[in-house]
Amino acid sequence: MKLETQIDKISYIIGEDIGNSILKEGYDFNLSVLLEAIKMAAEGKSENLMTEAEKNNVMQKWQAEQQAKKQSQIAEQSRQARKQGEDFLRNNRLQPNVTETPSGLQYTVLQEGVGQKPLSTDKVRVHYHGTLLNGTVFDSSVQRGESIVFPLNQVIAGWTEGVQLMNVGSKYRFYIPADLAYGDQPVGNIPAGSTLIFEVELLGIE
Repeated sequence: MKLETQIDKISYIIGEDIGNSILKEGYDFNLSVLLEAIKMAAEGKSENLMTEAEKNNVMQKWQAEQQAKKQSQIAEQSRQARKQGEDFLRNNRLQPNVTETPSGLQYTVLQEGVGQKPLSTDKVRVHYHGTLLNGTVFDSSVQRGESIVFPLNQVIAGWTEGVQLMNVGSKYRFYIPADLAYGDQPVGNIPAGSTLIFEVELLGIE
């Protein structure tokens, strides 16, 4: 394939985007039919092989099947992630520097501050660095170089509970099981059922 003109380049970019979307979503398409349909429609030569009612019926059934397939994949992903998290937390709680609360939240004190402890109704300013169990960073104010302020009662339960344990000036590492994080639904680049690790520095109460 040679991209000799601007039209060639635009055509390639759009085609690549469509292909990447199909690959990402895992759609099971007949590519030869798909490409022929695109060609005919773009040239105004659609053969109207299906009525609008037939198209609607087929699409509704297909969308329902895709949704069921996606939910099944998420459920399996969550099951595996939860098992991994449970195994990790079971071993982690045996470490001498790890404390576990009745809810299942685990934490390590990296630096103990001397300031005030926040209430769940407070707004707090923090720096944080969040990773999955495999070390993948999914969010980090440290990497962005900018701390964040948020109401402590409007975040995941593990944060609401954990940050209240901290004095201003403290830095803790939290090990947050899925039920205190995002549960069985994926959020952004956090897979369903994930146990999360956060290093949190409490900079102030606002």
